[in-house]
Amino acid sequence: MITVLYFLSYILIIALPLIIGVWLHRTRKASWRLFFIGAVTFIASQVLHIPFNWLVLQQWQLIPTDTAVPINLIILAIFLGLSSGFFEEGARYLTYRFWAKDARTWGRGMMLGDGHGGIEAIVVAVIAAINIGALALMRGGLIPVPVPPEQMGLLEAQYAAVFDVPLYNAFLPLIERVLAICLHLALSLMVMQVFTRRRSIWLLAAILWHALANAMVVIAVTTWGVWASEGLLAVFALISLGIIYWLKEPEPQEPDIDPLPLPLAGEDTQAAVTLDMLERSRYT
Repeated sequence: MITVLYFLSYILIIALPLIIGVWLHRTRKASWRLFFIGAVTFIASQVLHIPFNWLVLQQWQLIPTDTAVPINLIILAIFLGLSSGFFEEGARYLTYRFWAKDARTWGRGMMLGDGHGGIEAIVVAVIAAINIGALALMRGGLIPVPVPPEQMGLLEAQYAAVFDVPLYNAFLPLIERVLAICLHLALSLMVMQVFTRRRSIWLLAAILWHALANAMVVIAVTTWGVWASEGLLAVFALISLGIIYWLKEPEPQEPDIDPLPLPLAGEDTQAAVTLDMLERSRYT
């Protein structure tokens, strides 16, 4: 039963950004092109973000990763938060600056953020569904178990952690993605203010807001567990909804084009052709 609920959760995760996109398209006339641009922006940010984190944490080992030591956990959380904020909000800024130059309204900024957070949600859901499906098939003996016998204990522990839990745990990924998309929508609007209000401080605010949310969630999930981290993320999501509402503006109206005046009664609407006009029209 819980496997079915997991897959239902993943289906809803994939549907969520699409539903938001349909709403923005219908109510704000925001183009789906901006959803695509937002998705590409997120992927492009990770092309640099993931290797950078690997270099700092694994290759160069500049940041302590032993989270059993409280100060190490704080340093690691700050690093992860700042790197995520810098790469993702930096990519968002470059997108507004060079690609989505027409995204300067509330609806268009929201659509860009929906694509950014939406593709992240879709990728997470697809990968998680593949993993859950593979574990379910291995547990049921329908596919071979690709681990040696001496490691079966670890695999059994993983089975228990995934399947032997309360049914409501299956909707934890959905809750997390809903809250994360709220954050992405607010961040997209914040970066857009750099161009609509012509103040760079909004980019710094977006980076710091992103960094703070990520860092606090990392500390919470490591210290108090996953539900505590989701509760903390919910606080950031609620504040983000407040930012979205605060920055909300009506879409600019298309200017009405006045119709051409009708000719007066009895007025000759065709210009008289004179000999002088014919003379000037000849080829020389």
